[in-house]
Amino acid sequence: MTYAFPLGGLPSQRENPESTAIFTTAYAVIPASVQRDIVTSFLPGWNGMRMWILARPMTGFAETFAQYAVELAPGGGTSEPEPDRSAQAVIFVAFGELRLSIGGARSTLTAGHFAYIPAGAVWEIWNTSETPCGFHWIRKRFEHIASLNPLEAFTVHETDVPKSEMPDCDGVWATQRFFDPFDLRYDFHVNIVNILPGGRIPFAETHVMEHGLYVLSGTAKYLLNKDWVEVGPGDFMWLRAFCPQACVATGDAPFRYLLYKDVNRHVSLELAGHRR
Repeated sequence: MTYAFPLGGLPSQRENPESTAIFTTAYAVIPASVQRDIVTSFLPGWNGMRMWILARPMTGFAETFAQYAVELAPGGGTSEPEPDRSAQAVIFVAFGELRLSIGGARSTLTAGHFAYIPAGAVWEIWNTSETPCGFHWIRKRFEHIASLNPLEAFTVHETDVPKSEMPDCDGVWATQRFFDPFDLRYDFHVNIVNILPGGRIPFAETHVMEHGLYVLSGTAKYLLNKDWVEVGPGDFMWLRAFCPQACVATGDAPFRYLLYKDVNRHVSLELAGHRR
């Protein structure tokens, strides 16, 4: 199993600068072709790292999450990754090997491993191997419910997560759910969606959940608002609430993407910028 990750590097001066990048009031597409060295960011307290910031909360757009693609050099990492005590996190490893410690419990993660880190956890992350590694990092502030039990950290490999087939699709559309969808303690979900060539989301989903979709493999024509966009490995789609979406998988390999969505909480009745 292989998983796409930003290309880095820099195109030659002979390359045409035209791009499939799109930013609208309803959605954005950040294609793999523009995820290059000169748009990386760095963080205080980290060693041997760089990252591509693919999504951040923006008033009037998608407001609930941030999403990064992080590359660690050998020996790179940090013992203080998260400055916000209210932030919970998901990590999905795309390539290489890293060591994740949460509350003193250490795990070795390789490509395909998924980890959930609760808000307020003490954790650290290091590349202890001799080659680079890369991982996807999704952050969201936890919306606490006093009557629900605290969440615990966990790690799992995606090959150990069963595929749940969607109804009436003959198995061509299935989802791997890393969180129990009926566990209301979680206020967001991260899944891997799998669609076989020719399979489709057969209606224009229009819903309150915001999305970050990072294409792990395969190709598709994806409906975003009123536009059909061709996407492939490493492309990132960023959708605000209620942006219509559907897709048809193309090519000869499964279309797979890492999907974020916010769930299981009341919507705020206060407009951003008008907080009491």
